[in-house]
Amino acid sequence: MKPLPAFVPSPERPVYGETPRPEWLKVRLTGAGQFQEIQELIEKKNLNTVCQEARCPNIFECWGKERTATFMLLGDVCTRHCGFCAVAKGIGKPLDPEEPLHVAEAVRTLGVAHAVVTSVNRDELPDGGAAHFAATIRAIRLLNPDVTVEVLIPDFLGSESALATVLTERPEVLNHNTETVPRLYRRVRPDAIYERSLELLARAARYRDATAPAMKVKSGLMAGLGESFEELVATLGDLRAAGTDVVTIGQYLQPHERRLPIEKYYSPEEFASLREEGEALGFYRVESGPLVRSSYHARHSL
Repeated sequence: MKPLPAFVPSPERPVYGETPRPEWLKVRLTGAGQFQEIQELIEKKNLNTVCQEARCPNIFECWGKERTATFMLLGDVCTRHCGFCAVAKGIGKPLDPEEPLHVAEAVRTLGVAHAVVTSVNRDELPDGGAAHFAATIRAIRLLNPDVTVEVLIPDFLGSESALATVLTERPEVLNHNTETVPRLYRRVRPDAIYERSLELLARAARYRDATAPAMKVKSGLMAGLGESFEELVATLGDLRAAGTDVVTIGQYLQPHERRLPIEKYYSPEEFASLREEGEALGFYRVESGPLVRSSYHARHSL
């Protein structure tokens, strides 16, 4: 387990040649004692969290105040090369068969009511890691029967059977991030296909409608990578047409100098306008704000 990265977003300390960050991106550090307690638990269980790997600006709030963490399965090395992501790229490591149990034990120790589980991409695996997701859902429910589960999954290279493996376990929320507008996919997500992500969400929505009406289908977008406001609204329309219930929209923050630069800081008023646009489209819930991330206040999606 890597220690917490030194990077902490701050309007007073621009990094990597950025223009100074606006005041609304200020992060307050709270709950240091609880934060340390959770970090030690994560290390003890030999787990990875997207909170650390993605250098999330909300880590101190979620760990120190909310006592929640988003667990990252399948190791800490991703086989894809997204231009925005801080997670290490390369050849995936062997899967840890004890990881589902360790995640479930950590959920129990933390006492969370809503567990969020995501992963790196593992395109070399026959099922992309879908069976590992399924095993983790089962383990969480075995040890924590009252806990709801949200999975933030990769696209599994479009495999219907891999998606079905996860859906069969009936997570309360099936999340797959679209990340950006279609025009920017080649630069932002070179190994992904916009239409493939939309089809995954549509398949999940069809499963929901036929089998699991209480399940929510969720996706997320980043703002500030060079898209226009109108493109974001059009993408929201695509997500809603695919059957997505919940959407998150947050400001892209450059994790380090080898990742894509920030093209624009969206204002809180612009994020509020995006929320209004999403609500007008009929989403069940729209979380839109500078520091919003996929799993931020995730339990409110239910």
